[in-house]
Amino acid sequence: MDLLILSPGYPSEMPHFTRGAAEAGARVWGVGDQPAQALPEMARKSLTGYLQVPSLWREDDVLTRVSQWREAPKFDRVECLWEPGMILAARVRQAFGAPGLSVDDTVPFRDKEAMKAKLDQAGIRTPKHYRATTVAACWDYAHEIGFPIILKPIAGAGSADTYRVNDSDQLRSVLPKLQHVPEVSVEEFVDGEEYTFDTITIEGKIAYYNIAWYRPRPLVARTNEWISPQVIALRHVHQKELTGGVKMGFDVIKALGFQSGITHMEWYQKADGEVVFGEIGARPPGARQVDQMNFACDIDVFREWGRSVCFGKFEAVVQRKYNVATIFKRAQGQGRIFRMDGRDWIQRKWGDHIVWDNLLPVGAMRRNWRQTLVSDGFLMMRHPDLQTTIAMADDVGERLQLYARP
Repeated sequence: MDLLILSPGYPSEMPHFTRGAAEAGARVWGVGDQPAQALPEMARKSLTGYLQVPSLWREDDVLTRVSQWREAPKFDRVECLWEPGMILAARVRQAFGAPGLSVDDTVPFRDKEAMKAKLDQAGIRTPKHYRATTVAACWDYAHEIGFPIILKPIAGAGSADTYRVNDSDQLRSVLPKLQHVPEVSVEEFVDGEEYTFDTITIEGKIAYYNIAWYRPRPLVARTNEWISPQVIALRHVHQKELTGGVKMGFDVIKALGFQSGITHMEWYQKADGEVVFGEIGARPPGARQVDQMNFACDIDVFREWGRSVCFGKFEAVVQRKYNVATIFKRAQGQGRIFRMDGRDWIQRKWGDHIVWDNLLPVGAMRRNWRQTLVSDGFLMMRHPDLQTTIAMADDVGERLQLYARP
């Protein structure tokens, strides 16, 4: 089994998927625009061969270079788990006759309007939505839907360049911020709790799924620097309150014809219990959520992904033992982190439940919180009881504080 992975070294989770596929028994080949020596060690050690290309975004050039790669075999599978490279992966797949999503199959996972149109046809509840390419169209659709609305890029990922707009004055101020975005989706704002539905699927059948709860929903966290966002992978995914979201997740996978690989879906649950689709990517969630899945069940989802896509098997025994919370921290001030308060208190009270301390050290430059959810690091914690998990996460959010100065 020869597996080609596009961009095996970036983003940060990709070396783990590369390692997982190699450990599952595949020969893994990589194509990327990093020099081989610049790849993370985990990726470099897991690859059978690597081809550096000048740019992953010159698709025709990449296709030519891969087809002329003398050392490489005829690839059995072609995968890209980074959203911007998915169309390229589909084109390489078709050139090699490898199974998986075609270009036409991939478009609904990249184009949010095509995605929702396909799900509308399947009878799945989506927000009211329109595609807009002009300022005038944004105004027309905003008035047709009624405020509040959401504006987001058609081909975006995560909550970048996504805005809640409550009235005409806010729309007037937001539109200039989207001048660099060629197409936007104008959507109904759905008020409710936001969850994920993450899957590993084999030939159209879901072999494993995970549900995570955003506290607060990402759009709120993205617009308020003082918030310490939380993501909680839930232990009891079969609870009654989540039944509608689980059914929707299965229906979405079927409607979009997804076959084998990993997906990340987001959905809403309103106060009256109605569930509403958000969006889906044919890729893993970011911000170390796959590691959450591992800590929740004490399995290796990276390896099971490799086994699933390469050999059509999911062999891990899934025993959901824990809720797992990741709490992302943002330093107050700008420049270098010079002080951290509350860490010792958290360690004394909850230390036995911390599974990963990823906080930036004192002396490090703080990151741009608008560009990365991971921000200035995180604590990942787990506990069998959800209310205890929430209490731990809230303590970290409130008591642990980082401070920066020039």
